[in-house]
Amino acid sequence: MEETIPFKNLHSREYQGHKKKVHSVAWNCSGTKLASGSVDQTARVWQIEPHGHGKVKDVELKGHTDSVDQLCSDPKHADLIATASGDKTVRLWDARSGKCSQQAELSGENINITYKPDGTHIAVGNRDDELTILDVRKFKPIHKRKFNYKVNEIARNMAVEFAGCFSNVNLSTIQDLLDSSFEQNHTYMSSREGNALNSKYSKDVNGRLIFSFCTSAVASL
Repeated sequence: MEETIPFKNLHSREYQGHKKKVHSVAWNCSGTKLASGSVDQTARVWQIEPHGHGKVKDVELKGHTDSVDQLCSDPKHADLIATASGDKTVRLWDARSGKCSQQAELSGENINITYKPDGTHIAVGNRDDELTILDVRKFKPIHKRKFNYKVNEIARNMAVEFAGCFSNVNLSTIQDLLDSSFEQNHTYMSSREGNALNSKYSKDVNGRLIFSFCTSAVASL
């Protein structure tokens, strides 16, 4: 049984390496590495030692020509990282070597990215409110849809759906979209409080809970 440490006894550590703001962080599936994406056009992978106090080992992922706005880790492979950048590319990286193994150029500046839980597909959102599904094996788009309202964020559940935060003149909704067609499956929330900025599925394996927050400082579960 793992030892429980009171929150007040925990210590924080800072990891320095990026030259500009960090926009995104993500743990790998084994919880041993933390990846970060930055405005400095790089991503970094940090080897996390729970009780380590020495210099932290990190690998730089270099190749993008614009900000790395979001990244995510392969849910099945602890050393694979996918990055979404304003340079219109999505890249797949080997966290051990720091080398880019796959690259896909899409139609717009990419700001959102998330893996399918089985690791076979990646969903990408861009500033033009277009969602694209990439086949990881071929690293090519297999489906895309452009929405006529703002897409702020996307997130996956453990089934065949993913959620999106959509905003249209301060009317904000969170919707489930079906993988195969991007058709709306459910609408979970509608609010005129402010633009929904983010949505995250909880660890509930059935994907029954979604957490979101918006510009009016309202958080919803």
